[in-house]
Amino acid sequence: MQNKIDIVKTLLDALPYIKRFSNEKIVIKYGGSAQTSEMLKEQFAQDIVLLHLVGMKPIVVHGGGKSITDLLANLGVDTKFVDGQRVTTKEVMRIAEMVLSGHINKEIVSLLDNHGSKAIGISGKDGGFLKGIAKDFENFGYTGKIEEVNPEIVNNIISDGAIPVIAPIAGSSTLGHPGFNINADLAASKIAVAMEARKVLFLTDTAGVLDKDMKLITNLSIEKTEALKEDGTIKGGMVPKVDACIEALRGGVKKAHIIDGRVEHSLLLEILTSSGVGTCIEL
Repeated sequence: MQNKIDIVKTLLDALPYIKRFSNEKIVIKYGGSAQTSEMLKEQFAQDIVLLHLVGMKPIVVHGGGKSITDLLANLGVDTKFVDGQRVTTKEVMRIAEMVLSGHINKEIVSLLDNHGSKAIGISGKDGGFLKGIAKDFENFGYTGKIEEVNPEIVNNIISDGAIPVIAPIAGSSTLGHPGFNINADLAASKIAVAMEARKVLFLTDTAGVLDKDMKLITNLSIEKTEALKEDGTIKGGMVPKVDACIEALRGGVKKAHIIDGRVEHSLLLEILTSSGVGTCIEL
């Protein structure tokens, strides 16, 4: 009986957060280990479906860098990185789109469907959702940045009661152009602003933002985050993630979260509990 009472208490603890975020759009950037472990894939799908069923409007933006790298290696296609970003040749662009839009996107859609929610997968090319330009064509090729977001197609998916699942490929205004490979963190930030999301969450392979003693920092302001970048506490792969958080916050998103996707049900722990499991950045 005590176990059943504890379950009820857990549900009641989540109730204020369910009320607060009901009918709110929440953008989730899905990647890292959570995207490669079969167990974590299932748990991620369960978390998204539960958020959807209690009235929230999750929008999933996914990466797929490891899968792209693996397929390029299998096909014998060279790939290289500059400052942590992939150089996207025309051939790499074709394979990246195949992996992101064709394989990973449809796998996520299928998982969500199998767990009881209708999901619809798109890339940024569909319905003119994302328009991009080259980041620096001479050095990065078809690696791009988002110039324009048209929310209509995603709003239509949400209005139809479905969960949008978005591959970070942007179209171009140039006829016959292959499009652009977009960093998924930056895509999630831009999409969160354009969709007027309440929150944006980034699933990573670390506990969140760590201090110099490698301890989790649970709450940050933009000013404190910038200071930690300046003194080198925030460095390496965490820099583009906090930059994406700051961009979203300055665009009107209320809170940005960096959480450990390796933790079971980390999304629910961060959104539906008072303690959370990662780093929350806000204005």
